[in-house]
Amino acid sequence: MIHLAYLDAGSGSLIVQAVVGGVAGAAVAAKLYWRRLVDRFRRQPTDQR
Repeated sequence: MIHLAYLDAGSGSLIVQAVVGGVAGAAVAAKLYWRRLVDRFRRQPTDQR
């Protein structure tokens, strides 16, 4: 069985752009949620208790 597939430059560029955008979005989301998690468990100074 022969499978013929063709990806032109535009399709390859779209795939690369989608992957890079997804990774960048995931990194920003992880940074925001990490900050919330760290802030929740951070010790407060004793004068604010």
